[in-house]
Amino acid sequence: MTYRITGLPLLTIDTAVGKAKTLLEAAKKKLGFVPNMYGAMANEPALFEAYAAAYDAFRAETGFTPVEQEVIFLAISRANGCDYCMAAHSFIADAMSKVPKDVTDAIRDGHQIADAKYAALAKFTTTMVTSRGRPTDADVAEFRAAGYSEKNILGVILAISVKTLSNYANHVFHTPVDEVFASRAWSAAA
Repeated sequence: MTYRITGLPLLTIDTAVGKAKTLLEAAKKKLGFVPNMYGAMANEPALFEAYAAAYDAFRAETGFTPVEQEVIFLAISRANGCDYCMAAHSFIADAMSKVPKDVTDAIRDGHQIADAKYAALAKFTTTMVTSRGRPTDADVAEFRAAGYSEKNILGVILAISVKTLSNYANHVFHTPVDEVFASRAWSAAA
């Protein structure tokens, strides 16, 4: 069954008011455009603000490299079947984080990643999503054997919270992929 919120529009700077407008203006200043996902989230400014703060904290404070961050975000978005975030983070992986294309494509296609450390990171992240945060001792041992720490587990949890906010918002809005991300469109249905 597909759920859709039909009464709420994708807000723009021109149609938003109050805090929603301020948040969208800040996004445009930072990114140069307002992603459709932000237009959806702006309908509940508290959601958008929580997402933005947690996203920025994950990027700046968890110690994961830009490549590792994208591996985590892509693994979560794939596990949650989020077409929008898979396209957006595939584009970011290619254009900004410089993730090797074979790593991004392996995650997108559900194949094994050749790089052992990235493979362990993607596998553990997916396990955390699918187990609802209940990894086994063996899962943790494998993650740690790849060079990650127990503190990194908490960083993965932060990323899951960030992507849960965005993935679920995109699910209920069926957020259309922005033109800038269209070259990396992806479908959970494929």
